Amino acid sequence: MDEEDKKEKSGFWGSTLSKLKSALKRTRHEVVDDVLERESADDTEVSAEESISDIQVSTSGSEVSQNASGTNQNVSTLSKPQSVSFPPPRAKSPPRPIDNDYLEELEEKLIKADIGVKTAETMVEHLRKESRGKNWMSNDVEDFLKAEFAKTLKQSPQHKLQYKDGKLNLYLIVGVNGTGKTTSIGKLCYRFKSEGKKVLVAAADTFRAAAESQLEIWADRAQVDICRLPDGSDPGAVVFQALNKAKEENYDIIIIDTAGRLHNKANLMAELGKIRGVIEKHGKGLPLEALLVLDASTGQNGMKQAEVFTEVCPLTGVILTKLDGTAKGGIVFGISSELNIPVKLIGLGEKMDDLRDFEPELFVEALFG
Repeated sequence: MDEEDKKEKSGFWGSTLSKLKSALKRTRHEVVDDVLERESADDTEVSAEESISDIQVSTSGSEVSQNASGTNQNVSTLSKPQSVSFPPPRAKSPPRPIDNDYLEELEEKLIKADIGVKTAETMVEHLRKESRGKNWMSNDVEDFLKAEFAKTLKQSPQHKLQYKDGKLNLYLIVGVNGTGKTTSIGKLCYRFKSEGKKVLVAAADTFRAAAESQLEIWADRAQVDICRLPDGSDPGAVVFQALNKAKEENYDIIIIDTAGRLHNKANLMAELGKIRGVIEKHGKGLPLEALLVLDASTGQNGMKQAEVFTEVCPLTGVILTKLDGTAKGGIVFGISSELNIPVKLIGLGEKMDDLRDFEPELFVEALFG
């Protein structure tokens, strides 16, 4: 990506990089800081319990302290008040050689950061080979990880959300209930509407109570049209009606909501099969994106969801939501490496325009920035 492209994307998306850095700071801590920093075992250091109990902090204009059990005390009860920041700076250990013990610790940290077992094993093995005979130390690892993460994302298929001018574009949205599927559809509608596209939403999640009503609320917010039938209707019939309406009234886009009952894969397969059958018969030749919505905070459970939906529906990409919360974000690399599915969109907040394009370069920069 040249500098002009970077400036254009930065201007268009505004605070994407800063939001990513904020959202992924926990990831960086898990993947890098915890690997490179170890608490000193020097006998002269104050014990963990003593150091925590003596900390004086300032929160919301009042000073508190935290003892070893994690409870707050009034600062007046402290015998040795101090003026230090919280958390206290962690003492860095001297650089360590990259030996078997170090590599085992690194692999464990990567797995805990939701990178995925296979991806973590691959990265550690690459590090073992790359560092052999080079006298690398632990402080050389960050640059290596940065390069490995970037390479992992680049090996995935096209990350850009596809759209073809002059045709009716179909976006089939799948995912487990509670992952942010309906919200993501609303934000995607808003995005296309803002670009001047004529958008129709097909409410094909006819099983879940109030699913269509919730979708209708988001369609109203985004100011797009919705095609729905009574609760309990056949989802294929909804898609069929939406296709006819879109063709007759020259819509640019249909966004199709689907059921997310992962606990019963047989029913899920049957419903998605009906929808795909209608698309293949009445929308043959139309550009189609099948996007899986995943909650980033679910970690490796999200990988399992992706595996199941891949079995029942060929996927072209992932929408990763809730990266603004407690998610570590490492699942991005597992999805890209182990399932070979690109992350195409990421959710960074609650606003209508907080569904952003996934940019591998920005993601890695945010991770290590």
